[in-house]
Amino acid sequence: MQEENQESELNDLPEGEEQAIDSGVAETSQPNSPDVNTISVPTMAELSARGETPDVLFWVGCAGAYDDRYQKVTRDFVKILHSLKINYAVLGVEESCTGDPAKRAGNEFVYQMQAMRNIEVMNGYGVKKVITACPHCFNIIKNEYGELGGEYEVLHHSTFLQQLINSGALKVKGDGEFKGKTITFHDSCYLGRGNDIYEAPRDLLKSLDANLVEMKRNKSKGLCCGAGGAQMFKDAEKGDKEVNIERSAEALETKPDIIATACPFCMTMMSDGVKHFNQEGDVKVMDVAELVSKTNKL
Repeated sequence: MQEENQESELNDLPEGEEQAIDSGVAETSQPNSPDVNTISVPTMAELSARGETPDVLFWVGCAGAYDDRYQKVTRDFVKILHSLKINYAVLGVEESCTGDPAKRAGNEFVYQMQAMRNIEVMNGYGVKKVITACPHCFNIIKNEYGELGGEYEVLHHSTFLQQLINSGALKVKGDGEFKGKTITFHDSCYLGRGNDIYEAPRDLLKSLDANLVEMKRNKSKGLCCGAGGAQMFKDAEKGDKEVNIERSAEALETKPDIIATACPFCMTMMSDGVKHFNQEGDVKVMDVAELVSKTNKL
């Protein structure tokens, strides 16, 4: 791809990512929600100043901090962490974009600049375990930060929640508001094909006593939502149909009450697809953490 074409195709980056592409610095912030009045979200800097080290770092991600819709997922996941008294912290303003969009767009220099900044911060705090609700952040920190000196145990939030259920620490009310609801799950490429995580989010959905119905293409054969590989920030290429429209049609064929996702990009693309078919009044698109939080009335 020629440089001038790359720049023109990536001209719709959201504010945080655009800053990241330009300077390598895209600072996230703690979620700004009504919950901050009752829940104090600890930062690594605050705990470090008290000589404390949390068990896990919750990596919020650009979408979890900036995107209005995915901020709700961040809040619900934080509610779960607090309800279980998980010893965690966030980086707050010290968290920068992982560099995933830059790397997928072919800008290795910017990626390494962003990644090394994050690694320096995390290593400075002695971070050992990272949890994130974004498969893109999960994949790159888990599989690509190591070669730059960032070695951590990294878990996607669906896996973390399922581990808590299996251990008995998290009890999900099977007779909650989603009991009997028809739910179909859309596999994120970086969670599924990229890291072979298919069952954890499905096990979470089954714990709700919901009716889990698979799309005709699922798991390793599931269709991409159309946002991966920095496609989220490009103008659509010429063709007969947008990828997310094709995928949303497959989801709607299952006659769902809810399309469940575990990725901010997938949530955006599937939500847009549902709106394309004028089904937003009947079909909700929700993250697995939201479903767990709401069924437990957190």
